[in-house]
Amino acid sequence: MIRLIDRISRPLLRLTDPEQGHRLAITALKVLPLWSGRDDPALAIRAFGLSFPNPVGLAAGFDKHGEVAEAVLRLGFGFTEVGTVTPRPQAGNPRPRLFRLDGDEAVINRFGFNSEGSEAVLARLAARGRGIVGINIGVNRDSTDRVADYVALAAAFAPVASYLTVNVSSPNTPGLRDLQHAKALDDLLARVMAVRDRANRVVPVLVKIAPDLTLADLDEVVGVARMRSVDGMIVGNSTVMRPPSLRERERAIEQGGLSGRPLFRLSTRMLAETFVRVEGAFPLVGVGGIDSGAAAFAKIKAGATLVQLYTGLVFRGLRLVSDIKTDLANFTRLGRYHSLADAVGLDAAAMTAEPWPE
Repeated sequence: MIRLIDRISRPLLRLTDPEQGHRLAITALKVLPLWSGRDDPALAIRAFGLSFPNPVGLAAGFDKHGEVAEAVLRLGFGFTEVGTVTPRPQAGNPRPRLFRLDGDEAVINRFGFNSEGSEAVLARLAARGRGIVGINIGVNRDSTDRVADYVALAAAFAPVASYLTVNVSSPNTPGLRDLQHAKALDDLLARVMAVRDRANRVVPVLVKIAPDLTLADLDEVVGVARMRSVDGMIVGNSTVMRPPSLRERERAIEQGGLSGRPLFRLSTRMLAETFVRVEGAFPLVGVGGIDSGAAAFAKIKAGATLVQLYTGLVFRGLRLVSDIKTDLANFTRLGRYHSLADAVGLDAAAMTAEPWPE
């Protein structure tokens, strides 16, 4: 069924404006009777105190408003991440703000945290069923106290979220990435973790970082995350860099975050650098450029316990999810690992000794 839908829908979606195509995809998920079947037991894995049926998740940015969380899980994802959610509704940046780089299998976006606001998203997720659904939280563009925005959202979503992601790495909200600096991040995480600890149920808290950090900055970020006892990190968000290998140079000048295949090498290197610094204190989620089972397995060997994708779906279709899961199960057996967890970080140290990717 999923492959049939792919064959029919992908050519049509590619003819539409990218943002309109995204809206059509959300609408289709609300009405189509999708079910991918049960997962191979070899794919089951634990992280942040949660049991995932498989390690493949949908990254934040697709289901911004929590409209199709259960439908996404029926596609075969092991988990999904809603958002980014802001406290109050906001429109985000003006259109056009989403651009496909077909020749590079990449996307540039500058949405700017367009959100229906926490009240609307919370109402939808309060009635959701089973499955692992994370909530990615951010700030309103005109906020006068950005830390207070995160604290309010953490308190609001703690009762319904499987985990919370503190997003301090979007390149499309001015000044947001400044919250990755040690002093600011320490204050932010101290207050978020305090409100989390006062909640009736203790929800895992993750931090999502940019792949554009310097290694000195990464040292500080990891140090703060470990000191504040976060439950995990997501590495990483889209990049403001433009690799020299990009083919679509005219489209690449658009402002915003670049995601997709060209991000793979940089994000995977940052993942490995993060893994060696974390020293097993908490699990990592690897994101950026995953468009095959081999790419997903490379993330795992670089240090990811879980992986997330989004842009790969634009160019490979919904069948990408089942293809990745099949490949991961095969890699596990061919490598004679007892489980995928045995492969986590196997290549990380070696990767950090390689030349820096361009």
